[in-house]
Amino acid sequence: MIGSYSGLITVGMLLLSNVLMTFAWYGHLKLQNMGVSTHWPLIAVILFSWGIAFFEYLLAVPANRIGYAENGGPFSLIELKVIQEVITLTVFSVIVTVVFKGEPLHWNHAVAFLMLVGAVYFAFLEVK
Repeated sequence: MIGSYSGLITVGMLLLSNVLMTFAWYGHLKLQNMGVSTHWPLIAVILFSWGIAFFEYLLAVPANRIGYAENGGPFSLIELKVIQEVITLTVFSVIVTVVFKGEPLHWNHAVAFLMLVGAVYFAFLEVK
């Protein structure tokens, strides 16, 4: 059953893992803005982020194993990496716009995103 849906499972798990990783990397900044972690020592911020990242890895590592072609998945390593990067920037863009209000997206961000879509196209292009 997983084999027939491994691409969707991989992308879904990578999406969820990226939400967690975005909060691991940048969530402490929002907590600081809210006054929650303003006086935390740096080591506490790092441990907080590592705690979130642990759950991110519980999704990302299996996602890559499931999606990898040599394990029966539909994606090459390069394709997995390109998918990962597009998901990362998409998730980050949504979170920074919704959670970090005041961080607007501009036209150049849209152009960069379109270039990433182009990267996906070229990464998946069958070269003969």
